[in-house]
Parts: sequence; structure tokens; C-alpha cells
Amino acid sequence: MASPVPSSNKSETLQNLKHWLLAGSHQPKDNSDKHNEPSHKHSDKHSWWQVMCLTGVDYFSTLGYQPGIAAVAAGALSPIATLILLLLTLFGALPIYRKVATISPNGEGSLAMLEHLLTWWQGKLLVLCLLGFVATDFIITITLSAADATAHIVENPLVPEFFHGQVVPITLVLIALLGAVFLKGFREAIGIAVILVAVYLLLNLITVFVGLQHIYNQPAVINNWQNAVFANNQNPLMLLGISILVFPKLALGLSGFETGVAVMPLVKGYSDDSEQTPKGRIKNTHKMLASAAWIMSFFLLTSSIVTTFLIPAAEFETGGKANGRALAFLAHQFFGDIFGTVYDLSTISILWFAGASAMAGLLNIVPRYLPRYGMAPNWTLAVRPLVLVYTAIAFIVTLIFQANVEAQGGAYATGVLVLMSSAAFAVTLASYKQRKRTEVTLFGSITVVFIYTTIANIVERPDGIKIAAIFIAIIVMTSLVSRVWRSTELRADTVEMDELAQSFIQTSPEHTVRIIAHRPNRGDELEYSQKEQDTRQEHHLPVDDPLIFLEIKVSDPSEFAGTIYIEGYQVGEHRILRSRGAAVPNTIAAILFEIRERTHKLPHAYFGWAEGNPLQYLMRFILFGEGDIAIVTREVLRTAEKDPKRRPGIHVGG
Repeated sequence: MASPVPSSNKSETLQNLKHWLLAGSHQPKDNSDKHNEPSHKHSDKHSWWQVMCLTGVDYFSTLGYQPGIAAVAAGALSPIATLILLLLTLFGALPIYRKVATISPNGEGSLAMLEHLLTWWQGKLLVLCLLGFVATDFIITITLSAADATAHIVENPLVPEFFHGQVVPITLVLIALLGAVFLKGFREAIGIAVILVAVYLLLNLITVFVGLQHIYNQPAVINNWQNAVFANNQNPLMLLGISILVFPKLALGLSGFETGVAVMPLVKGYSDDSEQTPKGRIKNTHKMLASAAWIMSFFLLTSSIVTTFLIPAAEFETGGKANGRALAFLAHQFFGDIFGTVYDLSTISILWFAGASAMAGLLNIVPRYLPRYGMAPNWTLAVRPLVLVYTAIAFIVTLIFQANVEAQGGAYATGVLVLMSSAAFAVTLASYKQRKRTEVTLFGSITVVFIYTTIANIVERPDGIKIAAIFIAIIVMTSLVSRVWRSTELRADTVEMDELAQSFIQTSPEHTVRIIAHRPNRGDELEYSQKEQDTRQEHHLPVDDPLIFLEIKVSDPSEFAGTIYIEGYQVGEHRILRSRGAAVPNTIAAILFEIRERTHKLPHAYFGWAEGNPLQYLMRFILFGEGDIAIVTREVLRTAEKDPKRRPGIHVGG
């Protein structure tokens, strides 16, 4: 019989596991500008075309499955519907994201724009909902890319027949391997991305070029396509209308713009660029977005033409050899299995990196927003626990969709379109506040188009909105629970005082710093005199001990932490400290600790009892930063300082 493991060894093992899991925090060392700087800053700068390749592993990899999805969705009208998609890409998405890059040059993207434009709780709740769609977009990117990589593996003629029925297990293995890479530690390598994108686009260019040659040399395929399009004697306007109705199903071809602006900090600008006005970075990002859009537009249109004209419709259906891998099907048909296998390996590699980019995006999104809102536990600042959570979610989604590329297309398109609609709305709102009527009309029209496309996609394929709703519900519920759970944290980055405020707290050694928590009414000398007299009588304070009034105004209760600025004022003989904060009790506690550190003496604070329902005061504190100030302040002090002897004194009377 084996001897039991000593409890000390178990404890040490658990401690080591905890240390390993929580290593690699995203928490920035410098909290001076959390709103403008992303939580994960990149110091290395690269040429815009190199960064384009980094975003391209996500954007360009769509060619692996987009032509097949388009053929299933639009049939013979796929090239026409794709042409409409290109017009929306070049004259809708591209102008929108050029504007996003100009307004938000530090990689915050459209979510941060909406956060800044819409303050208080409505802004936070909107961001939380959009994070649900971000999660849908990125998680489905991981699962869909892995599923399509699996399709390229099992459909390769050199792969044994046994693997053909193992689509779901292979997809789960690919996702697990992706998670394992991030658990070990992962840094996006632009050099690898450049090689993958260059090889992949070259192979696609060869395949598309030969496909176009086949069409040119075989006019019969054009006649067959025309017969299929005009089978019911439909006129061109009717065909155009049908194409407009079905093109939302092709919305996967719009992915990649949000990633493009997110990696802006990597783009090399001019030598005289500043973080406030990086003109060179903005200009080069515009080049990157435009180049990616035009390259993708060319490949989407030509791939749609060659796959629709040259591949029988039955091959696109579930179980068909072109399902989820239309261009790979042509690569094998045109050049044989050796070239086709090289194409498959290239596609699998870039789809793999597409999943990696999505995982990296998720790992950056959560630490960038939720902890700053107080809506995520501290362990979300570490990479590895999040990797385990995202990998588990990707497993569940893969099992739900059974690794079906087409079935996941709707969910992916929903996430992409909602983010693009939010970007269009943010740009329109920014132009409206800047009173630029022409831009409001232009971007407002584009917003309407994106909203129509989003709604049409949701109506046609509701799986995406269902998954997004689940993510939104989970994010909102866990965020609110975390906000309540963390409500008694100190919630202050730094505390700063002006000279007058500093002079108030510098008392003689025999005197104690005594603070009266006060909510001003008239704010005149008589009011302060009466308050001071009442406080001295209630607490039997010495007449020669000076009292300082502390007044806190709630700035934005939806915020969680920030820098506290204290200003000194004098009304008659009465000394007053005034400050602002997201929550009154937490701000008072932070100021008391700051006084302790500056004077090396424990300050004492005096409050009056609150009258009313305790539950009502609790909700007022959580939502509006007020409530039963004395009790909550004491709890914040107790949470932050475990030693009672070093804890500022709290006194309640009245």
C-alpha cells in the first residue's frame, strides 16, 4: 500500500501551481494613464507592411473557408454577392476604420471610443455588451479556424481514411495545442507571420490565376454559370436585389479591421511622433488598412469566381470535398496532391495563427477593461487562468457545432458585424460632436448599412446572437458580482495634495489630525462653525485640537479607481479639504491612509449615523458611490490594513 503524500508536500505543490498560474500579470506598472494606454504595451516598432501580415493571419486566412461559405449561401450568385461585399469593404469599412485609427491611435479601438463618448453606467454597460460580441468573434475565430484546419487535414488524399470520421477530436486537439502554447508563454512573432502570409498569398495567387485561365480556355463554364443565374428568366435588377439580400451571409470577409487598429502601437511612425499626435503612425496605419482591404478584395472576388465556375455545387455541401476548403480543392485538382498538400499545410498553418491572434486579442481585451471597472477578479490580470477559461469555452463551442465550419459562420459573422456597426456608430457620434455634418451623413449611412447587414445575418442565422447573448449574460453577471465583491477595496492609484492641503495636516506632535466628514449645504462660515461645535460636544474633543473638514464629491460612480487630487480651502478660520472620487467611503479611506503616511500619525475621522434602510444604502453605494459612509469607510480601512494598531480611527455619533 502506497504511503500518503505528506500534507506539507501537497501544500507546497498547490502553492507552486498557484504561483505558476498567476504568473505573467498584465497589470501595468505605471497607472498614470490607464484610459489612453492599452494594458499590454509594445515597445518594438515595425514597418506597416510587416504589421499588416500580423493582422493578415486572421484576415487573409478567411480565404480558407470564405469561398465555400459564399457558394453555399449565394449559389451561382456568389460572385455578385461578393462584389457587393467588396464595395462595402472599400467604401464602408475602410473609411470607418481609417477614422477610428485617426481618433484612437494608441490601439484602443472603437470600444474605447464609445467608452469615452458615453460616460457613467450606460457607457460601461455598453462596453460590457460589446465585450460579449468580442468574445463571440474571437472564440468563434479560434473554433472555426481550428475546424477548417481540420477539414484541410482530413480531406488531404495522403491522410489515412481513419481520420475522416474524427473531425471533432482533431479540432479539440488543435485547440488544446493552441491553449498549451499560451500556457507555456507566447509572443507574436511578426517574422513568422510575414512568412506565413507571403507563402499563403503566393499559393492562392497561383491557384486563382490557373483557375482564371481554365475559365478563359473553357467558355462553356461561363455559359453554365449564366444558365444557372438566369434559370428562372430573372432580370438583372432582380438578381441584384437577391444578391443584396444574401450578401450578409458573406460577412466573414469583413473580418480583420478591428484587429488592424488594435495593433496600431506596433506600427513604426515618424521620428518626431508623440503619443498624443503620432502622425506617422496614423498615416502608416492608413496604408496598412488600405493595402489589406485591396489585397483581400482582389482575392475574395477572384476566388469566388473560380470556385463558383469550376466546382460542382454538390461538392460545397456537407460531406463534399470542397466543403470548407474550396481553393484547396482546386489546388489538388490543378496541380496534384504534392502541391495540394503544400497548400493544405500552408492553410493549416495560417489558420493556426489566426486562432493564436484571436487568443492574444482575448488576453488583451479582458485586462484592458474589466479590472479597471472593478468588474473582474484579480486573477484575470494573469494570462494562464484566462487561457484555461477560453480553451474550455472553445471546447464547448466546438462540441455544440460539431466542428462544422458553415454552422459557425453565422456566429462569427454576428460578432464581426456588431463590432463593425459599433465602430461605425462611434465614428458617427464623434463626427456629430465635432459638428462635421458631411461626415455625419456619410458615416451615418454606412452605419445604417452595417446595422441592416447585422440584423439580416441575425435573422437568417440566429446562432450567433444566441451565443453572444450567453457571453453577454456571463460577462455582465460575473462583472456585477465582482464589482460588489471588490467594493471595499481601497480603489486609489495615487493621492496628491496641493500646498494648502499639505499645510493643514502638518500639525504639532502633541496634536492629532482630526477629520470631520462633511457634506456642505450652504457652505458659509456659520454652517462650518455649527458643525465643528456639534462634533466637539458629541465626541468630547479638546478645544485646542484643530479640526479639518473633508468634503468628497462623486465624480463618476461607474469608475472603479483613479488618482485622487486634494485641494485645500479656507472659510473664515475653518480649514477644508475637498476632493472627488468614484465612491465617497473609498476616497475617504485613501485620504486617511495618505495623511497617516505623510504625518506618521494615525488620523481620526468623525461621522454621523445614516438614517434609513441599510439595503437601500448598500445599493446607493454600489451604484452611486454614496450610502452609509461611516460603516463602509471603516470596512475599507479594515480590508486594506490588517493591523488594527495601524488603522485610522473611525468615530460615529449623532
